[in-house]
Amino acid sequence: MGRAWKFGDNVDTDVIIQGKYLVINDPKELAKHVFENVRPEFAKEVKKGDFVVAGENFGCGSSREHAPLALKATGIEAVIAKSFARIFFRNSVNIGLRVIECDTSKIDDGDELEIDYEKGVIINKTKGIEIPFKKPPEFVEEIMRRGGLVNFARAILRGEL
Repeated sequence: MGRAWKFGDNVDTDVIIQGKYLVINDPKELAKHVFENVRPEFAKEVKKGDFVVAGENFGCGSSREHAPLALKATGIEAVIAKSFARIFFRNSVNIGLRVIECDTSKIDDGDELEIDYEKGVIINKTKGIEIPFKKPPEFVEEIMRRGGLVNFARAILRGEL
């Protein structure tokens, strides 16, 4: 269970992490600058298990892998949006950041959320409602469960899958 940090439509990767920080390779250092220009309190106040919630086309803009990497390093549980820019979605899956597509109109900033991955629902504890989401294909879910594509490939090589 965690807090919803609500954003609007068309959240650009430059908004997630500014270009001037792309020289930083340490994810924990990148995390200190997430949403710096639009919600400077985010990096200081976000807690492990919180959620980034947005409208349509989250992660548009440049295809930089730093954006999902920085978000994952903040400790968020998932990014929940109406839709994602395809390259952001793939980069997120590849590094093991959970991305969930669903109707986010019934989630407000600060709502307490919980996700039931088996049922495919987001439970908005604040409003007492369940919001269904389309579960990803099993292999995509397994990539995210394993923490990304590299760990998934290693599991295959070890014969675990």
